[in-house]
Amino acid sequence: MNKCARISFFMLSVISLTAQGTPSVGPYAKLKDVDFAGVRWTQGFWADRFNVCRDAMIPNMWNLLSDPQVSHAWENFLVAAGKKEGRHRGPKWNDGDFYKWLEAAAYVYGITRDEALNRQMDEIIAVIAAVQRQDGYIHTPVIIAQRSGAAQSTEFAERLDFETYNMGHLITCACVHYQATGKTTLLQAAQKAADYLYNLYKTQPQNLASNAICPSHYMAAADLYRITGDPKYLELLTGLMEIRGLYKNGMDDNQDRVPFYEQREAVGHAVRANYLYAGAADILAETGDERLRTPLESTWRDVVDHKLYITGATGALYNGASPDGSKKQESIQPVHQAYGRPYQLPNITAHNESCATVGFVLWNKRMLALSGEARFADAMERALYNGVLASISLDGKKFLYTNALRVTNALPFELRWSRWRQPYLSCFCCPPNVVRTIAESAQYAYSVSPEGVYVHLYGGSVLETKLPAGGNIKLTQTTDYPWDGTVHIAIDEAPVNEFAVLLRIPGWSRGADIKVNKERIQKNAAPGQYFAMRRVWKTGDRITLTIPMQAQWIEGNPLVEETRGQAAVQRGPIVYCLESPDLPPDVRLEDVAVRPSDKLQARYAKDLLAGVTTLHAKGYRIDGQPWDQRLYRPVSTKAARQIDIRLIPYYAWDNRGHSEMSVWLPMR
Repeated sequence: MNKCARISFFMLSVISLTAQGTPSVGPYAKLKDVDFAGVRWTQGFWADRFNVCRDAMIPNMWNLLSDPQVSHAWENFLVAAGKKEGRHRGPKWNDGDFYKWLEAAAYVYGITRDEALNRQMDEIIAVIAAVQRQDGYIHTPVIIAQRSGAAQSTEFAERLDFETYNMGHLITCACVHYQATGKTTLLQAAQKAADYLYNLYKTQPQNLASNAICPSHYMAAADLYRITGDPKYLELLTGLMEIRGLYKNGMDDNQDRVPFYEQREAVGHAVRANYLYAGAADILAETGDERLRTPLESTWRDVVDHKLYITGATGALYNGASPDGSKKQESIQPVHQAYGRPYQLPNITAHNESCATVGFVLWNKRMLALSGEARFADAMERALYNGVLASISLDGKKFLYTNALRVTNALPFELRWSRWRQPYLSCFCCPPNVVRTIAESAQYAYSVSPEGVYVHLYGGSVLETKLPAGGNIKLTQTTDYPWDGTVHIAIDEAPVNEFAVLLRIPGWSRGADIKVNKERIQKNAAPGQYFAMRRVWKTGDRITLTIPMQAQWIEGNPLVEETRGQAAVQRGPIVYCLESPDLPPDVRLEDVAVRPSDKLQARYAKDLLAGVTTLHAKGYRIDGQPWDQRLYRPVSTKAARQIDIRLIPYYAWDNRGHSEMSVWLPMR
């Protein structure tokens, strides 16, 4: 096929895909994604977060990225395009961070049809296209250097330059932009970049394998294949995994010491790991390669059973060693921002990079699609409500790179990243990753299958799509979840044939009750499963799911040393914390203990922290004498003083000025 014919064929494919809606996950996945425009938040918790994303997060982040006094991300594109003089400034991965923001903007446009945002994206894309070389290569540090005639500037000279990471985020961003707008301007640049990677895969596979740091390009190749149907991108996707095993670099920090097919535990840099696992799940969904299933399942179990924080965050260590404690000392390597040993989950020094939490969400979404099993939706929900949302302030303008579970002023050492949110981070990879996740959060709420409609997340929303078995379906969900456990689902349009509506019964729930048209059909629905209701549905049918929202005291496995003798609190999917503004003025956070035998009372506070349910309980002030730099002292036998305490959602801490906070509280 000549070049002109190939372009024409591609354009016809694009037109066809536009008519069909969002390309879905692969043929070996049990669940399919909903059309891009087929679901939107309408009221309640997630609608409020989306509105903040639209009104504050997107414009504020553009102001940061485009201001050369703050960030050089956008300026680097202008310099690389020849529209401005200068040199590259900032981290080598800034291109990818900019693409994440653009992806969030594209998704918001797809929902709001904001014409000003559409014009802004057109102007930005024109500059990106001007930066890209004819061979498809695009990476502003190298292109700027080559434009200035630097003799030593070559492609893929250093694996930590993040070229494939940047190009991967460009490709995924372009796929979202195409789905949101129907325009191919950025999609064409994405294809050129993917073609460059494909040619590198064919001619220099070892070079490409060595440059798979934070492998966003795995997921991106799957995205582009699903958009275009071009088998070349499927070949690239599968080839990336094969060359990873052939040309190992021997680094646990990059998950390539051991071939992926032999891996059984999560090691090394948590962002790189979670991106890799998500990409591997994409390959399994497209090809059915069963060699991938065991490492994906075993590694997931290792994380959830041994290395996952109660908030859904991953990557406990800023610096560590792997394999830690090995008798073969020559095999021990340093790891960074990494998974640690099983049960190694510190609180004060918890690293928990925000990008790793986003990666965990992406991985679980794909595992859910492969299996249709509720445990993956449970993990996804935990990470979204707690780990992801804690990474950004309620007004959408301050950010956390790391996410500790205990923050105290009294630290005799420094940590690399601020423990309190900042208006800008010098490493800006996490903020746009969090923003694009919030922008796209409605895409996590539903899936479809030949069986029917799966409801994964509860929140006020409208679903309008076609079922794989045929026929249109429209559902309207109304709820005050997660503060209230009552969920109403109205059938506004349904096919003539029977199909199932499958409701996720959260693993944390007890006593869930389900009614259809006010008739109880299930009492005490089994937690951690989907409850399927198969029938001929009619317009006007009403489903009511009632999940009791009982606050629970939670304890950790005794092998988690830093939670021994302590308790945390969870209500529904929300993890709570005690924050210093909610204590009497003369009581320090470190001197408060709790008794799990005491009841927790829930109260909704409309005007507090954008509207939250708080939990009220008795606390016990233990001996509050200062430590005076002593390492040990005799245990106090004084009777503890009873006080009233109020717990708030963990994600909402650090929104009332400087404070201390703890998720885990000592038991008295």
